[in-house]
Amino acid sequence: MGEKIATRNAYGKALAALADKYPELVCFDADLAGATMSKFFLEACPERFFDMGIAEGNMAGVAAGMATCGFKPFINSFAMFSAGRAWEQVRNSIAYPGLNVKVVGSHGGLSVGEDGATHQCIEDFALMRAIPGMMVLCPCDGYEMEQAVKALVEYDGPAYMRLGRLAVETVTDEIEGYKFELGKGATLRDGKDVTVIATGMNVQMALKAADILAEEGVSVRVIDMHTIKPLDEELVLKAAKETGCIVTSEEANVLGGLGAAVAEYLSGTYPVPVVRHGVEDEFGRSGVAGKVLEAYGITAEGIVAKVKAALALKK
Repeated sequence: MGEKIATRNAYGKALAALADKYPELVCFDADLAGATMSKFFLEACPERFFDMGIAEGNMAGVAAGMATCGFKPFINSFAMFSAGRAWEQVRNSIAYPGLNVKVVGSHGGLSVGEDGATHQCIEDFALMRAIPGMMVLCPCDGYEMEQAVKALVEYDGPAYMRLGRLAVETVTDEIEGYKFELGKGATLRDGKDVTVIATGMNVQMALKAADILAEEGVSVRVIDMHTIKPLDEELVLKAAKETGCIVTSEEANVLGGLGAAVAEYLSGTYPVPVVRHGVEDEFGRSGVAGKVLEAYGITAEGIVAKVKAALALKK
């Protein structure tokens, strides 16, 4: 595994790097530019950066208005606020008219750590996925985030993307044949006994879990599902048919996110055991990020346990 970088840092730098190429690109923040890393866009292009203060709903509305004028707005805040506080405006002002606004939620999941349950947004996937026509993304590392930003700037329509606070190891740049495409998952490792479909930093955990299980003779396929909606149904179906059972893994509530998307699709198409790994419908707590993740089983070892549970259900 390569360089460690937080996906929020990779996002900020990638967006700033595109400022000159796309004069219609504009960036909004809700008084958190130093945390969301939209500060890099501010430094590169201050005339197209707008700090809206602690007013996420207003920020969404203004961005929607600018989208109707041909601009490409990216709006930024913590996931709890961009997906939570501004949900009504995102739904009614951005998604309902299908406007070209990208909603970015930084500091998603339990790895926000010391900020505690109020800021550890574990519901953002479910909230955004429930909005008709809203694309939902969660890139796993710096390289994939860079590719995602480039793709989103070109994509015409509403989308939500989660960023992480912690520095994570870069893995996708070392995978032979890796290609980023919106709405398409990437198979990072082949396997025949079980498939782990992961998103965000849980992709790296899934790769580590696959190594642990390989020593026990279990062949694990690992799929990086950076786009949760629309789900890559073709890739999911192929994995279900070829490996016979699925484990999903996300740093989010197991209700309404990636696990729900996979289970909903397979239940009506090709039923196989689907075991969900994530936060078991409970709030987070304050603490050092690594310790919080361990307390909730969001680790490679947690994935190993879920894989063994899935294999026990496999016919």
